[in-house]
Amino acid sequence: MSTVTDPTGNLGLPDYPAARSSRCPLDLPAEYEQWRLGDGLQKVRLWNGETAWVVTRHEDVKFVLSDQRISADTLRYPRMHPSGDQQVPAFPRMDDPEHARIRLMLTKDFTVKRMEAMRPQVRALVDRFIDEMTAKGDSADLVEAFALPMPSLVISLLLGVPYEDHEFFQKHSVTINQPDVTPQDKSRASAELFGFLMELVQRKQREPGDDLISRLIAERVETGELKPEDVAMNGLVLLIAGHETTANMIGLGTLTLLEHPEQAAVFRDSDDPKAIANAIEELLRYLSIAQDMIWRAAHEDLVIGGQEVKAGDIIAVNLPAANHDPAFMDNAGSLDIARSTRGHIAFGYGIHQCLGQNLARVELTEALPRLLRRLPGLRLAVPLEEVPFRSTMAAFGVHELPVTW
Repeated sequence: MSTVTDPTGNLGLPDYPAARSSRCPLDLPAEYEQWRLGDGLQKVRLWNGETAWVVTRHEDVKFVLSDQRISADTLRYPRMHPSGDQQVPAFPRMDDPEHARIRLMLTKDFTVKRMEAMRPQVRALVDRFIDEMTAKGDSADLVEAFALPMPSLVISLLLGVPYEDHEFFQKHSVTINQPDVTPQDKSRASAELFGFLMELVQRKQREPGDDLISRLIAERVETGELKPEDVAMNGLVLLIAGHETTANMIGLGTLTLLEHPEQAAVFRDSDDPKAIANAIEELLRYLSIAQDMIWRAAHEDLVIGGQEVKAGDIIAVNLPAANHDPAFMDNAGSLDIARSTRGHIAFGYGIHQCLGQNLARVELTEALPRLLRRLPGLRLAVPLEEVPFRSTMAAFGVHELPVTW
């Protein structure tokens, strides 16, 4: 077994997450392959000076995300929380049985059947934003005009959040997910977002609507199963995740397909829903945008991938490295939308895997094919090296994507 002899715990350790290449940001940092091939786990230094073990192998990640000796509870292990403090925990940051209790209250709103029923509405919104974008000329920032507003409006409608407030929660969610922001600023942004959702919950207690938050109030708050602040915090997590991750996936997925025109042709030309769905799964695996979003802590001393991990140690779960593990898939570092991606963990693994993955799949299988079919001449308006990537943020993506058609 490998051990770290550095008595300080952080002297000389590499920073995490590692920097991507400015020449080709779509490629994973070279360090991730080195860590995956090394003995045990890699110990790293985080942005706030804390240390953590990084898990990079596919099987090790599955072990960490399914073993009950490893915790997601940020109240018990507050060093896992990005701002270092929190007023009310959300279900993704809990362990069972409380995690399962609250998650079960939300599951029926995100089933495959329920999300498929939303497909016509999602398709109409995709066409609406493409129409609005093309009506203004022959070029645009695809993130601002399409990739961000479409999923933001979808999740706002589902939750019952007024879409006119989207700039407010987008601005603050960026602050929370930016690693070089101070803990004080992260905490302030979290508090303002939580306050915004608490006001919304209180308003819906007086004036309920046909939406998830109103339903939770009627079915769970009135019965005493949840408190209003529980609804606000869990609604906030769904709101941020529902627009942040899908928006980045649409922007980054479009860029990736423009860089792989032979594979983009499948989206333009295929009428086979199964082929499109499989292609989306490969994009999800290849890009693995949740690059710095999953953290755990050891409940007790244990061994992970041959590494001794002590009780209380923080564990960073590196989904991109795991999805590019050659032990999981041959030629995993390349994009091949015709291959089977069964077993990829872009949405996580185990009891905490992404609740909204069915919604994300509907949005992506509508957005990317319709964008490429309606705009067959779509291309980058600037060289690739001028595209501003979100390389250091929790969700990988692009800040802007200048395109023309």
